[in-house]
Amino acid sequence: MKSETIVLCFPVSEQEVRRIESSVGTGTKVLVSSQERIHEDIMEADLFCGHAKMPVDWGAVVRQGRLRWIQSSAAGLDHCLTPSVAESSILVSGCSGLFADQVAEQALALTLGLLRGLPMFFRAQDRREYTRRPTDDLSGSTVGIVGFGGNGQRIAECLRPMAGRIVATDHFPGDAQVSGVEVLGAEQLVPLFSMSRIVLCTLPLTGGNQRVIGQDCFAAMAPGSYFINVGRGGVVDHSALQQALAEGPLAGAGLDVVDPEPLPPDHPLWAMENVLITPHVGAQSRWRVGSTVNLFIENIRRFRNRTPLINQVDKELGFPRPENRLTCEQRSGLMPRGDVPGAPSV
Repeated sequence: MKSETIVLCFPVSEQEVRRIESSVGTGTKVLVSSQERIHEDIMEADLFCGHAKMPVDWGAVVRQGRLRWIQSSAAGLDHCLTPSVAESSILVSGCSGLFADQVAEQALALTLGLLRGLPMFFRAQDRREYTRRPTDDLSGSTVGIVGFGGNGQRIAECLRPMAGRIVATDHFPGDAQVSGVEVLGAEQLVPLFSMSRIVLCTLPLTGGNQRVIGQDCFAAMAPGSYFINVGRGGVVDHSALQQALAEGPLAGAGLDVVDPEPLPPDHPLWAMENVLITPHVGAQSRWRVGSTVNLFIENIRRFRNRTPLINQVDKELGFPRPENRLTCEQRSGLMPRGDVPGAPSV
């Protein structure tokens, strides 16, 4: 087999590099890059695993004709699935659903924080003010989930014991793996918002859904509703969101992702008392790097055997089709076993 180079660009330890090296055997070079060097090192890659947060000339990478596969270490693919890559023969796979447990925890934290008035009580605590104020309820509420892939389905599983009703939208409504959820087509956004008191968004950012959640969606909600986004900030029209928060119908919003990211210090959302903002930490986990390496190693095996990759992306859609999505069983199997937990990832 021809000598090849694997380039890594995510916070991988020496031990995990050795695990990757042992899985590919001799004849394959593993090069650990950095955000400062990735624009150069990527030109040496036959296989790439990571998340290039600094600009990369993907057009030049495609023209060189060397790179054959991108394994994103993130769920979102907007950093690498450029038009030139989408039109090329380069395989693309991601980590969608790999950290569904953590994203669900973040979604629950934002939702319950808003419903139980935590922003208000945090400010009261700073003032040493012990005053009971009204709170709201998840129990019995209708919850809508926009995007019903791995993250959306895990959120539904966690909410199901408390929510009165759960509805969702997805490009493949007939392929949902969670019972007790009414799944609508992706085009049914406004109906979902109209029937939901709490809406959680898990959408990835693709070429076709920028600012797809806007004024018409928020206007369809009843007064006193809530919006939570743990997907991508770019799928929401933030001007419409601000208006819905300031004038109604929204009682609050929980945002782990925003647009632009990060928000400028003078952005109006910072000052809104009915908004909870966290800095895109939904997928953080002490298991993150180990799980990513396990997924990459499994996908290397599949790549060598010319079988479909886990989370192999349909490049026209911008995300995996249902038959290629990471399953719950696969997610559990990819969690590191017997490892001493490290510090939570950033």
